[in-house]
Amino acid sequence: MTKPDTRARTVPFVPQQSARSANPPAVVTNPRWSDLALRLWITDAVAVTFSVTVAYLVRFDHTGLATVSGEFSPSYLSVSVVLALAWLAALAVGRTRDRRVLGSGPTEFSRVFNVTWRLFAAVAVIAYLLRMEIGRGYLGFAAPLGLGLILAGRAWWRRWLHAHREAGGYKSGILVIGHRDKAARLIGELHKNPRVGFAVLGVCVPTGEIIEGELIGGVPVLGAMDRAGEIAERIGASAVAVTGADAITAETVRQLGWDLEGKGIDLALTLALVDVAGPRVLMQPVSGLPLMYVDEARFTGGKYIAKSVYDWVLAAAITLVLLPVLAVVALLVRVTSPGPVLFRQERIGKDGQRFRIFKFRSMVSGADSRLEAVLAEQGIESVGMFYKPKNDPRVTRVGRVIRRTSIDELPQLFNVLLGDMALVGPRPQIDAEVAQYDRAAHRRLRVKPGLTGLWQVSGRSSLAPEDGIRLDVNYVENWTPFGDLMILARTAKVIIRGDGAY
Repeated sequence: MTKPDTRARTVPFVPQQSARSANPPAVVTNPRWSDLALRLWITDAVAVTFSVTVAYLVRFDHTGLATVSGEFSPSYLSVSVVLALAWLAALAVGRTRDRRVLGSGPTEFSRVFNVTWRLFAAVAVIAYLLRMEIGRGYLGFAAPLGLGLILAGRAWWRRWLHAHREAGGYKSGILVIGHRDKAARLIGELHKNPRVGFAVLGVCVPTGEIIEGELIGGVPVLGAMDRAGEIAERIGASAVAVTGADAITAETVRQLGWDLEGKGIDLALTLALVDVAGPRVLMQPVSGLPLMYVDEARFTGGKYIAKSVYDWVLAAAITLVLLPVLAVVALLVRVTSPGPVLFRQERIGKDGQRFRIFKFRSMVSGADSRLEAVLAEQGIESVGMFYKPKNDPRVTRVGRVIRRTSIDELPQLFNVLLGDMALVGPRPQIDAEVAQYDRAAHRRLRVKPGLTGLWQVSGRSSLAPEDGIRLDVNYVENWTPFGDLMILARTAKVIIRGDGAY
């Protein structure tokens, strides 16, 4: 079990973005994170034990205890016990239950994933060195089953934690230090989304700027920043977040870290750089100064070749599985409305290349010619980059169902097989919409468009265009294989619930 870390740490702190209300939470609770870590440990232990037990039973036969082949041949029972203990130890050493990542989703899940594959890579190396021939079936059951169960358990606890945070519990109290404008901006970001789990308890401003009874972003000013350590301890804060300010020097931050030592209060530094993920950031100390390098975004190379291969294989598998569904939907579209089964339209893809996208036809035949009339009925004079009419009279009865469930998008699996699209990426748009792009929106064209994407799993049509563009650009510049898996998993959830679709 992970022991609670009582030392103050200096860590980069990046505010989380959300479209939720910016009102500060009504209830603030600094919980006992060790209780939640214990629950996670129990869930992880059950998942690991179950997976290695299933793997052991696969190798067990009627003759008795099965043994590993090779020069060194322990029983599979002993291998299972050692593997389970090593797995749980790796999850602890890998800080997968660190209170600062609990409930974060991708960061927490990525740590679990990385710990697991490294553990089994180490098992393979050790088996080779000791000349142990561990059965492929054993490892083939233990690794994916255990990883899936652990991630499922983490996802369940994440939902539990989010529910408590939305009710006002399991909040981490924060003391913000900085000038008023930057402090107000940070407070607004921290209070936007209650699921993030932060609640600002107070603000410390540079000496000489204090006004009695002053509020910043609805949060009281509690004193000068040279007393921040004392104030943080007094109000029970779990972290001190430092925003940029001329008065806040490296020496000031260093002394603040000393003031927080042994109090179990984290020291967090906000970064002005947003929407840049960890893989592109390198911290390098230079003469005692932590220098942060940001790698340029790359859109070619082995990672993207692997993505194309992975997308093609998975799209082919999904297409084969869904062939009966595709056939039934095609028949329904055909018999309920005159016109072609598929809707074809020219879209703009990677680097501005044009291609024809496939969708099940969800509107009456010739719907394009009626667009101006529909817009006039809804009082719309011009169409923006991402405009999609609500209650569109051109949509057929079957079309409303397949749109709400996104089944109309399934023929784009053939676009993936043809190499025009990826499973995950920004949604492709028509030429008239691309013509309205600014410099940021043009970044969407640096990768293949996707059947689903970060925008689609974060609100779909209910999101404001600027929020959607930011999410797409974030994906384009910070794409990772594990991130794609997370988006695909979230896509299934969004489709079932029908969030943001019309």
